[in-house]
Amino acid sequence: MSDQRAKGEAFRALHVGEPFVIPNPWDAGSARVMQALGCKALATTSSGFAFTLGRRDGEVTPDEAMAHTASVTAATDVPVSVDLENGYGPEPEDAALAITRVAAAGAVGGSIEDFDRDGGRLYDVSHAADRIAAAAEAARALDVPFMLTGRAENHIRDNPDLDDTIARLQAYEAAGADVLYAPGLATEDEIRGLFRGLAPGQRAGVPRVHDR
Repeated sequence: MSDQRAKGEAFRALHVGEPFVIPNPWDAGSARVMQALGCKALATTSSGFAFTLGRRDGEVTPDEAMAHTASVTAATDVPVSVDLENGYGPEPEDAALAITRVAAAGAVGGSIEDFDRDGGRLYDVSHAADRIAAAAEAARALDVPFMLTGRAENHIRDNPDLDDTIARLQAYEAAGADVLYAPGLATEDEIRGLFRGLAPGQRAGVPRVHDR
């Protein structure tokens, strides 16, 4: 699979099939190892990449993140989704630009979270949904299939309110997210509660190892 469109189509097909494992490479070398182990898709980790630079999560620049994405997508033949943090800015247009740029770097998926790293708070649901809507519009305007993930950060941001997490994910689905993800769920009851709280047909992501 050498074509970005083919990767995008394959990635979308994975999301309507059986559950699959999507591990987090932190550089091109680890990505190649994971592909060789048989992984059908990869998802970058913002923290893992930051650690390779000797920095904390959230301290990578957008330009560095895009160069990292390009190196991972060039090194592998499987679909790559990218942890885009909060879209590298608080406004809807920031999230939209992150999608456009990461697709240009070869990715066929990306996640936008609802935590304002500069302000140290969760965005209001309405503003967070507006950001997802802008990202979704940018994704639909691409000439390749692209899977947008809306992330509700409650459970890793000291606000383990499952009802609020569900409400946020529902708002992100309505705004155009293809995949819903709540990192940090710690128990089987929380995971079951999340799935019960989401409408039939919605796709929800459960925590990925090393995603923080």
